[in-house]
Amino acid sequence: MGNSAPLNGLTVLELGHSVAAPYAGLILAELGARVIKIENPATGDYARGWGPPFLKEDATAFHALNRGKESITLDFSKPDELGMLMRLIGEADAVIQNLRPGLLTKFGVDVDELRQKYPQLIWCDIGAFGKTGPLSRKLGYDPLAQASSGIMSITGEANRPPVRVGVSLVDMGSGMWTVIGLLSALFERTRDGQGAHIATSLFETGLAWMTIPLAAHAVAGEVRKPHGSGLAEIVPYQAFEAQDGWVMIAAGNDKLFSKLCQALPGLEAVGKDQRFARNRDRVVLRDELVPQIAASVSRMTVNELGAALDAVGVPNCPLLSIDKVWTHPQTEAVGILTEADGQKWVGLPFTIDDARPTSGGAAPALGAHNQTIRQEC
Repeated sequence: MGNSAPLNGLTVLELGHSVAAPYAGLILAELGARVIKIENPATGDYARGWGPPFLKEDATAFHALNRGKESITLDFSKPDELGMLMRLIGEADAVIQNLRPGLLTKFGVDVDELRQKYPQLIWCDIGAFGKTGPLSRKLGYDPLAQASSGIMSITGEANRPPVRVGVSLVDMGSGMWTVIGLLSALFERTRDGQGAHIATSLFETGLAWMTIPLAAHAVAGEVRKPHGSGLAEIVPYQAFEAQDGWVMIAAGNDKLFSKLCQALPGLEAVGKDQRFARNRDRVVLRDELVPQIAASVSRMTVNELGAALDAVGVPNCPLLSIDKVWTHPQTEAVGILTEADGQKWVGLPFTIDDARPTSGGAAPALGAHNQTIRQEC
C-alpha cells in the first residue's frame, strides 16, 4: 500500500510570505512534512490581508496556501526570539525563505555559517531576480517577473494593452522548483549526509516557462507576439465563439485538422486545399484560415460543436467560468478537492498509489502554535 504522507518525519521552517514560499510549504505539508511557519508578530504573512473574501479573519488566499502548517511569531530584533529562530533552524531538516534581500543578514543569520554549523541542513532561497546580477537586490512580485521574463509580451491579444496570466503562475512555479530542489537535496543527503543550498527566483522561473519562445528567438531571431487564446506554433489551436459560448479547439496535427474540416459545416474545400495540408503552412496562412473556421463555428451551439468534434476525435472543450469548474463532474471525479476546517480546497494535482496526499489540516491563526513550539525549544 502506498504512503500518502511520504515526508512524515521531515521538519521544514518556512520564513515566507505571500505566495512562492508558502506554496512550497503547502506542498511539503500536504506530503506529510511538519511545516513551521515563522511570522512577524506585528503583520504576519501579508497574504492574511489579501481580501475580501475572508474566512476567520484571514483572507481565503492565505487559507488556500497555508493549510496543515503551524504558526509561531518571532521578532528577530529581540535577542531571545532570534535565539529561538536559531534553535529552530538547528533542529530543522530544511528552511525555505523568500524574505526581502538582506533582511536575514541584518539580524546575523548567515547561510554559510549555518551550513557549517549544521552540515545536514537544506537551505532554500526564493528570490525575485536571482542571486547575482544587476537586479539581484531588486524587490519583485509575480507580475514583475511575468513582465521582465517576456511572459506578458506573448500573453493577450496583438495591438492591445499588456495583460498578465490571471493566476500567480510564476510565484507558484517558484515554489514548485524549490520543492524539486529540496527533494533532490534530500535524496542526495541519504547518500552523503550533507545538506545543500538551493536557490531559485521568480525571474528564473519566468524564463523557464518561456523555454519554447526563447528557443525560437535563439534559432530564428523570432520575437513572438501574443495570439490571444492561440499558439504561435500550431494552427488551429485556439478558442472559437459558438452561438452560446466559447470552445477551445486543439487540432494539434495535420490529421486532426483534416478531421476538423470534415466535422464543421462549409469547410470541406478548406480540408482539401493543399495550402493548408501542413501545419507549417497553416501557421503562415493563419489570418486566412482562422476566419473561415470561426465563421463555421459561429453557426453551431457549444453542445453541437462539442458533439461534432468528439465524434471525429478532435480535442475540444468549452471555456468554463470558475463556478462551472468548481461544480464540474470531472472536478468531482478526480477527487482533487480536499476538506479542511469545514471548507473545500484544491489539493495537490497528483496521487500516490491512488491516494491524494493531504495533511487534512487547516491554515493556522497567527501565532497559533507559539506556546507548543516554544516549549519544545
